[in-house]
Amino acid sequence: MPLPSLTRDSDTTRPPVRMVHLGLGAFFRAHQAWYTAASSPDWGIAAFTGRGPEAAERLARQDGVYTLVERGPTGDRHHQIDSIVETHDGADQAALNALVTRPEVTVVTLTVTEKGYRLDADGQLDATDPDVTADARELSRDLATSRALRTVPARLLAALYARHRAGAGPIAVIPCDNLPANGRTVHGALQGMARLAHSDPTWLEQTVDFISTSVDRITPRTTHGDVIAVHAACGYKDTAPVIAEPFTSWVLSGTFRAPRPPWERAGATIVGDIEPFERRKLWLLNGAHSLLAYSGLLRGHETVEQAVTDPQCRTQMRDLWALAITHLPEHADLRTTEYCAALEARFANPRMSHSLHQIAADGTLKLRARLVDLTLDERSAGRDAEAAVAAIRAWVRYVVSELSAGRTVEDTAASQIAAAMRKSDPVHGLISLLSPKLAADVDLVQQVRVG
Repeated sequence: MPLPSLTRDSDTTRPPVRMVHLGLGAFFRAHQAWYTAASSPDWGIAAFTGRGPEAAERLARQDGVYTLVERGPTGDRHHQIDSIVETHDGADQAALNALVTRPEVTVVTLTVTEKGYRLDADGQLDATDPDVTADARELSRDLATSRALRTVPARLLAALYARHRAGAGPIAVIPCDNLPANGRTVHGALQGMARLAHSDPTWLEQTVDFISTSVDRITPRTTHGDVIAVHAACGYKDTAPVIAEPFTSWVLSGTFRAPRPPWERAGATIVGDIEPFERRKLWLLNGAHSLLAYSGLLRGHETVEQAVTDPQCRTQMRDLWALAITHLPEHADLRTTEYCAALEARFANPRMSHSLHQIAADGTLKLRARLVDLTLDERSAGRDAEAAVAAIRAWVRYVVSELSAGRTVEDTAASQIAAAMRKSDPVHGLISLLSPKLAADVDLVQQVRVG
């Protein structure tokens, strides 16, 4: 007898759309959608994909409902999440504008990965990106009615301007990607896009609140085996389950002039200063992830659990943590010793098959956010920053190893990486892609080269 398909209960009242999300991926469904479902049953989410309509279509067949599997060291817990009430192709600008102009929609969240914001090495909108310049030309015709847009900054700017012109009231934009000061950074990217389109961006301050966040929940890619396991455990067919660790954290900072879900009921934290929490996450979790990815892959490992149980990789990780902690403020809520101990246990969860190849993708963007500032701070203090340099060195060796073996390196800067490899000093060329300031440090480049 075939299994029934997962769908929304017919006697359940669907909540109205009050929140829009850009980036319908696994992390969003394990994090923001979960927090909203757990705290705010009267807040429905309209979610837009980032790379085509497939994810939206798959979820639409289940009426937006899916299974979140919390995968602990000894077993799984299954939760049906029903906060997503509409799904759309990310290219559907008309739908995005129509939703964002509704007065009752007062929140836009984003999980579009670091590369989705189209930033340059200085964290500004990359005006040399061909898609950015094409969008700026399209927006220059009319911010509110542009249709064929390619980038997230352009799509979001057009929708927010449509809301502003409609007089629909204030709205909060909440990026949930691993960017330093992500709220301020996204604000700057939208201002840059408006200026490229020859439009005065001052209206953004009148109607839009930009909230900075630190988000944390390890969410590996769902495999076919995971889908089969959910079928067996739950007795229904779910084509879009999400796997995540039990741990989750969401820290937000900023002013909300419009209503928002009471995410604190599900454990989110509102703070006055996001920077200490942001740096803790970027340096201790994300930085360690990148280090384990490149060092682990070079040593023949495939998953985070394999890498963190390798004594050499584990020692490198702990050295990076010790260095990073010296640059974090003495903030009572950071609890860095407990945080690192919890991270090590999370990384070593034998039932979380978190692929190192997944983490290794887009290294130029990830290392720029996760390790460059820490390395520069340490070098400015007159020290060699070896624990951070070790991660950069592992990335360089990983890139060289992959390209030498005829394999591709998944990175938005793939063409620049290839160009750097053709230079007389490829190590210097690769480091330049991360940070011109690091590349200008002759001793550091030599440290990467010979270490």
